[in-house]
Amino acid sequence: MSRCTTTIKELRHSCLPFLVKTTKLSPIIYRVRCGQFSSSSACHLDNILLVAFLTKTLNESGTRNLDPDSIPLSEPLVLQIICRSSLHVSKKNAFFKWCSLRHKYKHSACTYSHMFRTLCRAGYLEEIPILLNSMKDDGVVVGADTFKFILDAFVRSGKFDSALEVLDDMEVLGINFSPHMYDSVLVALTRQNKISLALAIFFKLLEASNEKEVCAGNVVSLSLPGSNACNALFVALRKAQMRVEFKKVFDKLRERKGFELDTWGFNICIHAFGCWGDLGTALSLFKEMKHKSTDSGSFGPDLCTYNSLIHVLCLSGKVKDALVVYEELKVSGHEPDAFTYGILIQGCCKSYRMTDATKIFGEMQYSGFLPDTAVYNSLLNGMFKARKVTEACQLFEKMVLDGVRASPSTYNILIDGLCKNGRAEAGYSLFCDLKKKGKFVDAITYSIVVLMLCREGQLEEALRLVEEMEEKGFAVDLVTITSLLIEFHKQGRWDWTEKLMKHIRDGHLLPKVLSWQADMEYSLRNQQSRKKDYTPMFSSNGNPSEIMSLLRYPHLKHHGSDDNVAEDENNSSVDTDQWSSSPYLDHLANQVKSSDNYSQLFSLARGQRVQGKGMNSFDIDMVNTFLSIYLAKGKLSLACKLFEIFRDMSVNPVSYTYNSIMSSFVKKGYFNEAWNVLNEMGEGVCPADVATYNLIIQGLGKMGRADLASSVLDKLMKQGGYLDIVMYNTLINALGKAGRIDEAKLFFQQMKSSGINPDVVTYNILIEIHSKAGHLKDAYKYLKMMLDAGCLPNHVTDTTLDFLAKEIEKQRYQKAYILRKKDDPS
Repeated sequence: MSRCTTTIKELRHSCLPFLVKTTKLSPIIYRVRCGQFSSSSACHLDNILLVAFLTKTLNESGTRNLDPDSIPLSEPLVLQIICRSSLHVSKKNAFFKWCSLRHKYKHSACTYSHMFRTLCRAGYLEEIPILLNSMKDDGVVVGADTFKFILDAFVRSGKFDSALEVLDDMEVLGINFSPHMYDSVLVALTRQNKISLALAIFFKLLEASNEKEVCAGNVVSLSLPGSNACNALFVALRKAQMRVEFKKVFDKLRERKGFELDTWGFNICIHAFGCWGDLGTALSLFKEMKHKSTDSGSFGPDLCTYNSLIHVLCLSGKVKDALVVYEELKVSGHEPDAFTYGILIQGCCKSYRMTDATKIFGEMQYSGFLPDTAVYNSLLNGMFKARKVTEACQLFEKMVLDGVRASPSTYNILIDGLCKNGRAEAGYSLFCDLKKKGKFVDAITYSIVVLMLCREGQLEEALRLVEEMEEKGFAVDLVTITSLLIEFHKQGRWDWTEKLMKHIRDGHLLPKVLSWQADMEYSLRNQQSRKKDYTPMFSSNGNPSEIMSLLRYPHLKHHGSDDNVAEDENNSSVDTDQWSSSPYLDHLANQVKSSDNYSQLFSLARGQRVQGKGMNSFDIDMVNTFLSIYLAKGKLSLACKLFEIFRDMSVNPVSYTYNSIMSSFVKKGYFNEAWNVLNEMGEGVCPADVATYNLIIQGLGKMGRADLASSVLDKLMKQGGYLDIVMYNTLINALGKAGRIDEAKLFFQQMKSSGINPDVVTYNILIEIHSKAGHLKDAYKYLKMMLDAGCLPNHVTDTTLDFLAKEIEKQRYQKAYILRKKDDPS
């Protein structure tokens, strides 16, 4: 087709059919009007005809058939083409660029603005940078509102780098940033993980909001960042674990009267503070949220709010409270979702509430939610820890039948659970089968099996597996290395570290471990500052009788009492709304005062010797490892010296560190020193875990203070704590040796009703305490119960049964003597 040189006059006739179609005018009316138009009307008609002609030509052949000499370009004409709904965006953009190449025409800020908005609405964001460069070349600058439109489009599409480039262009062009524009800026920066820059801009905005500016003769205040921008900043700070900065932003915003959190903002803050152990602030925010919903009626707690609170209650060890909140959720107008069930099942499994976990699992399936791999993994892990090996294997079979895909974590849980429940051969066989199939085996799997082999004393096989790990490309982590080092020390085979070095040829971790060990040994050669291994390196702050107040309210230990605390709790619950949809949550929130230093007193996460967090925790992991070595050998003096050296180096101890030292103090009978360790642990804001309470109960039991042990247990349960199988065994043993057999039986029943299967240690304790108390029939009953449960006896069982047999024989002789005495007439 040849280039078009048609005049405007000729266009009237050539475009008649198209104009009739687009304007819906009949040909007769059109012809009549053409003959009667005035000159201005004729110009208007010419413009309509030209727009129609250009639209038709662009749709059919694009810009290649347009003649620049015959088309009078103007801003209104370009705007009409850009705004034409029947024209595709790509055609509009092509026409816009074609116009830019005409030497007699230059786009205005208005046409650029409309083109930017057109491209953003249609999602043609890749054309924006080209258009921006063209605008700079023309020396034209669009308004700030248009730039905000572009920023929002880039942010919504996830193109944060492009959004930041637009910011640079704005700065070069000298565009003044409006307060609302900074919302897009903050969102873009946080999504791009440039949190420091986002924080700097945020605080500058807060400072500017205090200032006044004159606008049209009126003094106005600059507005604060919008809720979306603040929420995005909160989310970024929480993900980056920037607690101090999060709290600072939160406090600054709360000081401003013009700012209010929306539902999303409340949920973010509740989740963040709760996950960081500040349950008091989380509950206070929920209380405020309820009050605002009552006043305005526009918003209130939603399903996300309840899920966040259930999650943080579980993290704080208050699983019992979380279960009550779950029941309130079901009658609050919201329905639990898959996330609700998942976090509750995980919390129940971690706190050994296997009966509750199984019940919620059933409710999840009944409600139509299909449990995923993570839910099954939580249940499997909980069942193995609760000694429910048969049930765990059956659950895995159900998982496979239901078509839920097993992950490497699933098989790691199976292997670890079998190894720790006396099924080491089965666990090792499963490991070998998975290796043959060439899948579901990772570095953690190897580490689990290496640890099992170390426990069995099979160092040669453990070293062979480490070599195999290296050959398969798996990194030998600190957990694996420390397991081997401890076993080397137990067997006195430190020379085997050279073999380990050969197996980890390309690693840098083992040389660092050995260098650390050499430096540590050199430090220990220095003269010790303490003559005895139990000297008060931990300052004395009381005696064991005050342990309960230390555990429950450490910040009140110098000036408070349990009576005052109970009074405060009673007073705080007076104003509970009887018609509330969440009365229990209201009760928990009312217990918290703004002035309370509410810290996490009990943790669901048990302290570990090696946390496996890379070089960030290397020093404290190695301290814990060598503490385990020295304490296992009874070298308490060296262990204390090591702790002292690294505390002076500002290496922060963790729960495992304190628990290890407390355990050795308790075993040696240094009870006052053990309580002092606990006191320092509380002052260091290091939450106690179930292992800490096991040591407390064990120590009080050895002191003959079973009454105090029961009181400590009551405090633990009021905190929402839980009892694992070791805690139950410790309590049953302490109560039984104190002659409180009935209480020991109650704890045994409670243990079974909570979903924990007794192990060989439990039965050995029950048989022993009943035998020594002279309750031989009950001792025999527990023996039979043990055998019926398929619990295999060990060497301790044999010793206990020998004592039982002697007691039975002794009782038989006594009965025979009494009978002979009765029959003797003399």
